Amino acid sequence: MALTIGVDIGGTKIASGVVDEHGRIIERALRHTPADNPEKVAETIAEAVNELAGRHEVEAVGLGAAGFVDETRSVIRFAPNLAWREEPIREKVAKLVGLPVVVENDANAMAWGEFRFGAGKGESHVVCVTVGTGIGGGIVLDGALYRGKWGMGAELGHMQVMPGGRPCGCGNVGCWERYASGSALLMDAKENAAADPSSAGCLLALAGSAGAMLGEHVSEAARQGDGAALAAFASLAAWLAQGMADLAAILDPSCFILGGGVSGVADLWVDAVRAGYAERLTGRGHRPLADIRVAELGPSAGLVGAADLARIR
Repeated sequence: MALTIGVDIGGTKIASGVVDEHGRIIERALRHTPADNPEKVAETIAEAVNELAGRHEVEAVGLGAAGFVDETRSVIRFAPNLAWREEPIREKVAKLVGLPVVVENDANAMAWGEFRFGAGKGESHVVCVTVGTGIGGGIVLDGALYRGKWGMGAELGHMQVMPGGRPCGCGNVGCWERYASGSALLMDAKENAAADPSSAGCLLALAGSAGAMLGEHVSEAARQGDGAALAAFASLAAWLAQGMADLAAILDPSCFILGGGVSGVADLWVDAVRAGYAERLTGRGHRPLADIRVAELGPSAGLVGAADLARIR
């Protein structure tokens, strides 16, 4: 049985796991991320990999991390949550673990995991949209992961949807993730509550104040019928639907997969996304509708996808 190790490198934790060819995680290891020290990050990854490899016969390692990964899948050119700039992480980790190493963007790894073993299994043209603090994305076309010429494709959250709109952390304004993410959901809920406190009684009671409001307060208030919370979810769904319709005009996928932290409460918004997508699709009524599904692998998708990409390097 061919085993590989997948590593999901986050800003606060490094999750590693031994994965078989069916996408099953055999054993896990978890480490804290020393985010301000690039050398220590490589050493911490290697510690976890060597621990797991000491108990399992593995053939390769796949690393998934947020940021720009170069076309050779070896150098992280820029990572927003780690002190990595032009970081040759593949070479560093390979030397420390004595195994072949592949590096991939974390959203690409998540998309590949869902395509191979989750909600996209059996499809050939898949667009994965991760709805969390921002928006990430991964694209599989004709069964192959699309990375672009320089390895930086599928940065879906930074399509400009509103010229002159909300500032984005990427340096531009009006990016999709500023309107269709967990951060946008919370921002809209706070603005709705400030504009009309009478519509946000439940939301404000749960949060205590607008300043203390969290995403979970918005979700719980929406379940209880709070007007401000429901309006925020309606805005999220509308913006997601518009962006997905635009992507369909370019990529024509058979399936969209919606993942990320906000997908944990997808029952509050996914039906509205499906309806909004059908209403906004170019040539609607004269073309098939892509299936819109919720991701199945949860927080393990990136780890599983990275491990599988190492297997097929």
